[in-house]
Amino acid sequence: MLFDFAATASKDMYKLLVATIGPRPIAWVTTQDTDGTLNAAPFSFFNAVSGDPPVVAIGIGGRAPGDVKDTGGNIRRTGQFVVNLVSYDLAEPMNVTAIEFPKAVNELEEAGLTTAPSVHVRPPRIAEAPVSMECERLVIVDVGIDRAVILGKVLAIHVRDDCVLDRERCYVDTPKLDLIGRMHGAGWYTRVTDRFEMPRISVEEWAARKAQAAE
Repeated sequence: MLFDFAATASKDMYKLLVATIGPRPIAWVTTQDTDGTLNAAPFSFFNAVSGDPPVVAIGIGGRAPGDVKDTGGNIRRTGQFVVNLVSYDLAEPMNVTAIEFPKAVNELEEAGLTTAPSVHVRPPRIAEAPVSMECERLVIVDVGIDRAVILGKVLAIHVRDDCVLDRERCYVDTPKLDLIGRMHGAGWYTRVTDRFEMPRISVEEWAARKAQAAE
């Protein structure tokens, strides 16, 4: 069935996107305004878009025209943020930080979370998060009256010690991170617990398979 977005309402375009693109990783972003006010909020329009330079992208929507929430405003003013990833045991605290509190409310305190200092940026990371990425703003692309896409360069990444298999080789025990992803609807999530392995196929291997099938 065709859904032509030229004739589709904004809320329905959103519903179709989140119902069909999943699971989506969650960027649990901590920022700090110029007055020191700390903010934390989760965003599921998020992913890595480059390895060298290391770049992540976050899509932020607003509550009203011209508003890209506290996170977007803080990044515009300071150019710094931290992307924390969400493990299964942090799902409920993450959900608490998604509440649309007034700007003066510290979401992390409301969720019973603590912070740890970053190395290269002013905003702290979430101490309980299994992974935290310190980022600096590269560019902000305004894509609507209340929407923005932020590209950030990753300056450093913190991985919980027990999830690092080999420090020198940068091997991480990804399953142990127990990350969750966002799914459809208002409150559906998924765990990364059902995996399968499928090695990449070289040109030579593919040619050999085709030759064998033709015999």
